Amino acid sequence: MSDGFHLLIPFASSRDEGCAAALALLDLPNLEKLLARLQPGDSDRADEASLSMPHERVLARASGLPAADGLIPWAAWQVAQAGRDPGADAWAHVTPCHWRVGQDHVAMGHPHDLQIEPRESQALLAAMQPFFEGDGITLEYDSPTLWLARGEVFRDLATASLGRVVGRAIDNWIPRAPEARVLRRLQQEMQMLLYTHDVNEQRSQAGLAPINSFWISATGALPPSAKSATPPGLEVAQALCEPALRADWHGWSAAWQQLDATACANLLRRVDAGESVTLTLCGDAAAQSWIRPAGPGVLRRIGSLFAGKRAVAQLELL
Repeated sequence: MSDGFHLLIPFASSRDEGCAAALALLDLPNLEKLLARLQPGDSDRADEASLSMPHERVLARASGLPAADGLIPWAAWQVAQAGRDPGADAWAHVTPCHWRVGQDHVAMGHPHDLQIEPRESQALLAAMQPFFEGDGITLEYDSPTLWLARGEVFRDLATASLGRVVGRAIDNWIPRAPEARVLRRLQQEMQMLLYTHDVNEQRSQAGLAPINSFWISATGALPPSAKSATPPGLEVAQALCEPALRADWHGWSAAWQQLDATACANLLRRVDAGESVTLTLCGDAAAQSWIRPAGPGVLRRIGSLFAGKRAVAQLELL
């Protein structure tokens, strides 16, 4: 991947049927021009069953983090970004959430839809802390929908990213490794604890869904060589994330068009100015990069290669 400015777009596409319908109507003129003028670069291809999202693997490599599936240490990296020393300890993200139990599956709603107040989150953490500490795990509050956890159990435990499970059935994403047994037991114990907790009784009276479980992700320890900040020149466009996670494909299309008119237009101006640029588009299964070619005459060859092809044809491959 080339040096210079790098635009990374997560959730640029999805294998969801609703996304396919939205793609057929999507018009992205600046992305069309970029793909006609840039040269295909690195690609990252797995499938939608991988624990880590494609954009996470790209960002991990750019940040000098290990990119093993389900073991990108984002929690430890977050601690380092905050100016703290994560040490050699293993960390994880803990997301308080609501599990909807159906006849044949359990699904997880979007944590932000719970409208969790800080006081509610902190009260639940305080109630759950002794149980976690009994298994060698310490918890600390970061935000209403995110706690940080530290414990040896997270060192080699591969876990599914939150983006894999929000709004979906969780059955296939629950860790089954032997070291995950303690976490599955904790989930069962916490479901019993949370069922009668005052916070959930008050939420029920207010017509809000109960917080009845938690999700573990971002596990692992930070290697000494890892960087503690986003690489310079890298811009991660987050506008598509929320509508994609909510399967709001109308909102996703509107966000894509806005992104095309802003971030993609800016990248096109950089290309016109002769700058070195990289564009990386990420979907459910794959990430594909395009770079500004170095040699003279390459732009014309690449332009003819993509002539008449819509950007959506590339997005559908992700």
